[in-house]
Amino acid sequence: MDILAEINRVMELESRALGRLRQTVGPAYEKAVLMIYACPGKVLLTGMGKSGIIAQKIASTMVSTGTPAMFLHPAEGAHGDIGIAHKDDVILAISKSGESDELIGLLPTIRRIGARLITITTNADSAIARNSDIVLLTPVEEEACPLNMAPTCSTTAALVVGDALAMALMKLRNFQPEEFALYHPGGQIGKRLLLTVRDLMRTGTRNPVVIVNASVQEMFSEITAKHTGAVSIVDDVGKLVGLVTDYDIRRAVGEGRNIFKMTIREIMNPNPVRVNVDEKAIQALKIMEEREKPLAVLPVVDSDSIVRGMIHLHDLIDKGL
Repeated sequence: MDILAEINRVMELESRALGRLRQTVGPAYEKAVLMIYACPGKVLLTGMGKSGIIAQKIASTMVSTGTPAMFLHPAEGAHGDIGIAHKDDVILAISKSGESDELIGLLPTIRRIGARLITITTNADSAIARNSDIVLLTPVEEEACPLNMAPTCSTTAALVVGDALAMALMKLRNFQPEEFALYHPGGQIGKRLLLTVRDLMRTGTRNPVVIVNASVQEMFSEITAKHTGAVSIVDDVGKLVGLVTDYDIRRAVGEGRNIFKMTIREIMNPNPVRVNVDEKAIQALKIMEEREKPLAVLPVVDSDSIVRGMIHLHDLIDKGL
């Protein structure tokens, strides 16, 4: 067998199935989106077998993009779980044949509850389609399976329909990146959109700070005690006037100067790069990495230039940014 030829055959068949699917897109799709958008309740996705797996994925996509949704296993639904359905809900059923016994068994209960029913199916004349408020037809003529049995083209088409509904709803709801981040706090996307410098900076006893007129010995003690490799230099009211890093100390020593006879003002960088306390943490990372000479630390200040903390490159990396 020519493996690459077989892979290309499958991809070609599934691509054709999606081409035919696009030709069926019409008023029913718009009605489905508007029905779900106006739904005061939730969307219950259901389906058996491979269709059930597709339903689970669509439910997950919807709920993470602003549409309340969940998966209902039709077999479990027949044994009490249909009780989760409410008259304000929309049920989105996926069935290639439209004749799944488990789904058909739920139809009387769905009607009694008063929930609306949208069906994704290849069979417009099926029992489930005839009992649906809206039918989204996926005209799959042939599965990619060599036996024309295992759901392949049909599940791909159903998945694409579900994704299209979810994305249309997302746009209707004007779903913003900040909302997406709110629902994805554990992922890198969420962290980059949600975390601020304030969330990650070193404060209190972990924040290295000395007054500009302190001694060099006091400065060294602060750098050593706080394990940051730098110290913010402030005036009498706490405003940032400079920064001393390990590099600044090495530079002074390298120039042959007696560092203990120098003042902090002579050692410090008087115009250090800084970051606002309310800035996104990812912006702090960009500031550090995009300079010609990358930075390891940034003093953190408020709008009045008062030092509020120190953020280290390791703090950002440890959080997965």
